[in-house]
Amino acid sequence: MIRKQDIVVMKAVALCFKPFLKPEEALIYCNLARTQFAKKCEEFGVYKNNGGYFKKEDLDRMLSGEYINTGPGKKIRDL
Repeated sequence: MIRKQDIVVMKAVALCFKPFLKPEEALIYCNLARTQFAKKCEEFGVYKNNGGYFKKEDLDRMLSGEYINTGPGKKIRDL
């Protein structure tokens, strides 16, 4: 379990100008629980790179509601 002090430090690091975020930092940056985050990532096509990091630019697009990997069969969701 993550201690409260660790969360504060991780939040500060996640909100800086790092181009890639660790999974724990990505959870804090998106302000989502682990299950919610996993569902959103799957829905919007956000995946970790080979090093195990999330691209902050992709997370920003996900939070704005823009699909990342829009292939020929996948259209942007109509609201």
